[in-house]
Amino acid sequence: MNDPRTQIRVSVGQRRQAAEPEHTIHQEGGRERSPAASPRQEPGRRPWAPPPPARGRGKAWRPQGPGSARRLRPAAMWAGGLLTLALLIPALVVATHQKPDPAPAPIPAPAAPVVPQQTAQPQVSVYLTKTGQVEKLSLEDYVVGVVAAEMPAEFDLEALKAQAVAARTFIVRRLADGDKSGVPGLQADVTDTVTHQAYISQAELAAKWKEKPEELAKLKRAVEESRNTIMTYNGKPITASFFSTGNGYTENSEDYWSQSIPYLRSVASPWDEQAPGYKETVQMSIKDFLTKLGLADKAVPASVTGEHRPFIQILSTTEGHRIKEISIGGETFTGREVREKLGLRSSEFSWKTSGSDVLITTYGYGHGVGMSQWGAEGMAKEGYTATQILKHYYTGVQFSKASDFVK
Repeated sequence: MNDPRTQIRVSVGQRRQAAEPEHTIHQEGGRERSPAASPRQEPGRRPWAPPPPARGRGKAWRPQGPGSARRLRPAAMWAGGLLTLALLIPALVVATHQKPDPAPAPIPAPAAPVVPQQTAQPQVSVYLTKTGQVEKLSLEDYVVGVVAAEMPAEFDLEALKAQAVAARTFIVRRLADGDKSGVPGLQADVTDTVTHQAYISQAELAAKWKEKPEELAKLKRAVEESRNTIMTYNGKPITASFFSTGNGYTENSEDYWSQSIPYLRSVASPWDEQAPGYKETVQMSIKDFLTKLGLADKAVPASVTGEHRPFIQILSTTEGHRIKEISIGGETFTGREVREKLGLRSSEFSWKTSGSDVLITTYGYGHGVGMSQWGAEGMAKEGYTATQILKHYYTGVQFSKASDFVK
């Protein structure tokens, strides 16, 4: 089976020729979560010129020699010349008296700018965990707060637009379903934490970007250019999960959660390798390692240092190249269990021992299901649009209007 990493790297020119999806996110002029989810950063095309004219293969045209036409008598020549001159004189007179076309009249400026009429937006209530207050605001303003919290403003505009659509889709699905799960006292639609999706309040947003208004303007532009757009599958808003950084692939939903979701399929994401948090090594004592896994009473054999039968052994891996099952001290764990118990960044990891310590190296950051935020940035840097980014990470989705699902 060919490695998708090699298949995905096509030229920007080829991508631009590819057929666009039914709906595109028009331009006008991170984080991990459960099912929905942390960020990072990370090249020209020769201008088109017409091809040179084709050279003929036949004989080049040559003027005919003087012997090719019969000679005219002088009298006939004079008669012909006078007749030709007589015919040309009227045309010359008309040409010299023709008036030039008048210059076009300037386009008058409108009396007043035309302001597009916007329909009322649905409202979102957010539980602010630091204060216990509930903030109510419009849907698009809420999405600005999510994009600001979830993705650096330095990211490419197309990556920010992809994040805006994912964030909008997540909250529209909750609003349409009346889902208030995970909210203290069910007093709001959503919290401002990664339990749902991170959010920066309006007051915080104004204070944080007071000195960098151009960055806030960029975030708002990303939201405005993707306004009212969400992703759907079979006519319903999707679970738009996302995460910070992949290990070079994304994960099938059933390999992290229990449910198989058709649009959350494993795809290649080679752009992740350029993320600053792609690879990380942590060190802990073997004692802490076993204690966190609930194996403190296990006798640690000499095999933990690599002798005899391995004390740690990978039993199976997922389609996304993460650890599915692993045996540690005779006990079987899922890769997710080990990641969560040890506080690792990813469920793809390798290890080695050093004296009384164990060194664990992880690849990627997050659960791996849905859109990689650093992958989206890498794609945008290569010239992909927000529509193409979303179509890549969410298999078989369509684009719809949020206003068709919430009022």
